[in-house]
Amino acid sequence: MTFSRRFLLSCSLAMAAGVVPVHSQAPADAAAPAPAFAATAPASRPNVLIVLCDDLRADHLSVTGHPHLKTPNIDRVAKEGVLFQNAFCTTSLCSPSRASILSGLYAHKHGVRDNFTEFPADLPNLPKHLQAAGYETGYVGKWHMGENNDEKRPGFDYWASHKGQGKYFDTEFNVEGERKVLPGYYTTVATDLATGFIKKDHGGKPWFLMLGQKAPHSFYTPEEKYKHTFDDVRVPYPKSAFMLDDKPTWYKDRLYTWHGIYGPLFEWRKEFPNDKPEAVKDFENMIHGYWGVIQSLDDSMATLLKLLEERGELDKTIIVFMGDNGLLNGENGMVDKRAMHDASIRIPILVRYPGLVAPDKAKVVKQQVLTLDMAPSLLELCGAEALPNIHGKSWVKLVKEGDKQWRDGWFYEYNYEKQFPYTPNVRGVRTNDWKYIHYPHGDDEEDRHLAELYDLKNDPGETKNLIKSQEANAMLRELQVMMATLMDAAGLEDDKMPIDEGVKKELPDQKIR
Repeated sequence: MTFSRRFLLSCSLAMAAGVVPVHSQAPADAAAPAPAFAATAPASRPNVLIVLCDDLRADHLSVTGHPHLKTPNIDRVAKEGVLFQNAFCTTSLCSPSRASILSGLYAHKHGVRDNFTEFPADLPNLPKHLQAAGYETGYVGKWHMGENNDEKRPGFDYWASHKGQGKYFDTEFNVEGERKVLPGYYTTVATDLATGFIKKDHGGKPWFLMLGQKAPHSFYTPEEKYKHTFDDVRVPYPKSAFMLDDKPTWYKDRLYTWHGIYGPLFEWRKEFPNDKPEAVKDFENMIHGYWGVIQSLDDSMATLLKLLEERGELDKTIIVFMGDNGLLNGENGMVDKRAMHDASIRIPILVRYPGLVAPDKAKVVKQQVLTLDMAPSLLELCGAEALPNIHGKSWVKLVKEGDKQWRDGWFYEYNYEKQFPYTPNVRGVRTNDWKYIHYPHGDDEEDRHLAELYDLKNDPGETKNLIKSQEANAMLRELQVMMATLMDAAGLEDDKMPIDEGVKKELPDQKIR
């Protein structure tokens, strides 16, 4: 079933009153409520450490059930704090998601819609508000908002970053204005820079540090000690890669491209396209590489936790371990992200802070939290001024005592990229139990691709598309109206997007892979 944006808006106006549930998402132009905390002196405020990983799936930690990865140090954050079991990004792409984490805004509002756009220098954000509250702020590692710019960004007192993606070995960093190649493995180098910032004299101020790890972004290159850790683990293509008959045709079009399982697999497959059965070995090698770089992230967390303990700062520090977006590892025949399927949009968020949850009373939060919620939550915990007019909501009350006004649905947005023409425009809505996805062409006419509807409660793997099911028609209509209502509330009444030029076969430019 297809529909235009105009149809959605008419449904919203006709049905919203008394039909659509109220959702906990503030309009973009609404005044942000004052956080419920007493003013505290800067010295008594907690430090903040955010470890932001790149393309890390939510299910790729031992604490979230991965059968092969062993991540005891990352797990400790959850086992002594909070595991957000249903955490999601609102655009599954590095730069837009990172901008949402910092600003509390959807991509259409902060303006970072692709991986080449700078984060707006004048936009209120998490580090700026912490600076104003008396924090010394630092950024280390992959920034990736502005592909060719490694200059220090507003809001940070200390800066050690680089252009673009960086390399797993011997990346050139800009460390406080001095550019130099820092030899060694990226995860270790970035961790060493982070520990240097933590150890420095902060002049009695609390500190905020964001550590942007490259891992586990492609091209997956494990350090030597993890190169062969998973050699004996067989990894077939996922079953869903061969269950495409009720899916949009663009799925099959993508199979032989840069983002399909028969394509180059981020150069793990040298001869492509290749759909021969024996070519699954290339896919297996790719997955082994992905797992290997994650193991180094756990070593990094061990170093950070040990340092904080030695300095007596562990319980005085809010520790956040999270990803910017998920990753498709063969599901539906796809690799990479961008699509709205759960493997792509679900992220890990783990938080340790005794001021939120006592270490011996760890919690698992099942409600849906978003990248948009990170900035307002941390600002509340730190006693800093709230960000104005944002889409996100602090989860502090939700964690501490529950929140009956918490969201039960949210919308997803992604815009077609000419540089990576393998995914259409995507708009969708996800509730606790249902998901609706459609693919606008970009000219306000009817969609050209089949839409998707999934009963997540009974089909969490999203294997059966119910879009043509008469039995699910009432739910489909409700979700369409919900999506229109949420988008309007978030200031997206005029939803501009590129024209979908279709899935293309050419490889992306070497410089932006």
